[in-house]
Amino acid sequence: MSMSTGNANTSLSNEINVTPMIDVLLVLLIIFMIVVPMSRKVIDIQLPDPTPAVVPPGAVNQQIVLEVLGKGQFAINKDPTSDKELGDKLKRIYEPRPDKIIFVKGANEALYQDVIFAMDKARGAGVKVIGVPPKDVMK
Repeated sequence: MSMSTGNANTSLSNEINVTPMIDVLLVLLIIFMIVVPMSRKVIDIQLPDPTPAVVPPGAVNQQIVLEVLGKGQFAINKDPTSDKELGDKLKRIYEPRPDKIIFVKGANEALYQDVIFAMDKARGAGVKVIGVPPKDVMK
């Protein structure tokens, strides 16, 4: 909307020029459209089977469960182990095994750093897959 005062010599206009603002907004839109898909982080997880197969009676359990008890104490399949000998025991267990799967179970009084320490020792022993069972399983 322009406003004229009747003087033909001065051609002042009170309109806002929105073209530069639209150009800036379109450039910002293109930048965000490129940056947002590249900034996404993905964690690969495997969910358990909702209908597990029934294990026949007398079958041998080949699973290794590493329990983090807290205060530097661990247990591998209920066998107590200290933090100093944890890595060596895990290496001896996993060297002959073709499947490198372990389940790490943390006690309520265990510290987070102890659980991460146990996972690091398991990775160092050659474990490829680390599973964390829910609280009500494997009591």
